[in-house]
Amino acid sequence: MLAAMPRESSGTPEPPGRTHGDRCPGALRLHAADDGELARVRLPGGLLTAEQASALGRLAERFGDGHLDLTSRGNVQLRGLDADCGDAVAQRLRWRGLLPSERHDRIRNVAASPLCGLDSVSGSGADTAAPVDVQAWTRELDGLLCADDAPADLTALSGRFLFGLDDGRGDIVALRPDVTLIASGPGQADLCFGTAGPGLRLAAADAPRAAVLAAAEFLAAVRASVRAAWRVRDLPPALRPTADGLAVRLAGAGIGAVPLPRPHLPVGPPAEPGVVYGPDGLCALSVTAPLGRLTVEQWRQAVRLTAKQGGPELRVTPWRGLVLPGFPAEDGPGLLAELAEGGFVTSPDSAWHRAGACAGRPGCAKSHADVRADAAACLTAPEAAAGLPVYWSGCERRCGHPGGAAWVDVLATPDGYEVSVRDAASEGTGPERVRRAAPDRLPAAVAAARSATAAGP
Repeated sequence: MLAAMPRESSGTPEPPGRTHGDRCPGALRLHAADDGELARVRLPGGLLTAEQASALGRLAERFGDGHLDLTSRGNVQLRGLDADCGDAVAQRLRWRGLLPSERHDRIRNVAASPLCGLDSVSGSGADTAAPVDVQAWTRELDGLLCADDAPADLTALSGRFLFGLDDGRGDIVALRPDVTLIASGPGQADLCFGTAGPGLRLAAADAPRAAVLAAAEFLAAVRASVRAAWRVRDLPPALRPTADGLAVRLAGAGIGAVPLPRPHLPVGPPAEPGVVYGPDGLCALSVTAPLGRLTVEQWRQAVRLTAKQGGPELRVTPWRGLVLPGFPAEDGPGLLAELAEGGFVTSPDSAWHRAGACAGRPGCAKSHADVRADAAACLTAPEAAAGLPVYWSGCERRCGHPGGAAWVDVLATPDGYEVSVRDAASEGTGPERVRRAAPDRLPAAVAAARSATAAGP
């Protein structure tokens, strides 16, 4: 069921200003970790051809640690890279079209509804004779972001700035993008900054160009505020870009827009593991990666399946999963069982569903624990069960933690773990009840928190 996104409270604490430059890694700017260099390959909309996916698997095997990490933006990370392999990795990404612009590499953060066009679920924009294809929006938007004549200097955007393209089901709205586009009816789209406040309604054909202009309006607001900001919510509400200002910018570019004082921002669930039945006798396979990480062999299993029997592409989801489209509907259950045997999470009833973890030790020097090993021990314990999303973090930075209404925060500290239920909308400023858990009691504490309501454990 779709729910309305909560509107921003006037009592929300003013966000802290950013005190240092954006260090977000990319395919060219690598991050030095304790286990080697890290490269983040942006995949707008999570879209990958089978050939591109095969190339990523080869890179992970030849230059990395033999794994591919799926991120909360639908991107892929390669870890354990040698310090001198950056040029070789970048060259191979260029050959496969995965690095179309060196200047714009890190700003290509675009999340799109991964089940768009693949199922019979209809959002506010999909229940029409001619539903909007947000994957087509993704391709056009990426081209505009990488264009040399893009408005303003979009390279000034942070590597954390997120464009969200929602087909009306509300899955991407739940990620709280900085610029949100929602398919809202026949040939139309709603556009707003973040997920609160007024928005604009415009023609769907103008939506990608309008999203780029919205990013330019955000940069103008940052310059006017004389305040470092990576995302819209980094600015105090009074300094954030407005729909009125954006409407003027759009009009100057020949794009008409109608004000929406109270835009409908539906919040729906993410794609769940299983067989997704769609039109024309076809289905898609939706799976997730255990703790967001796949071995090269698991990755290749998915790629081989896609190349041999499925459609021309696969989709990486913002929930650290894969959607493999284009299979005959009658083959779906058997193919899903094959992926389950390969170690993928294939059922929403699995304790591993919606469970994630940061790199932890030994890959990250800041981590207080080997969180992946501790997470695996919790998820295989007798009391483990599915429930709220859960994420293990090695330190208070909580790198890669999930978005959404509520999630279980399992935080490693110098003195053990702390477990709480956090509200992502309040950025941890809500009244979380924190429980400290000794290692032998951690599985029970996590299981109890996952069964809690959004109000807290």
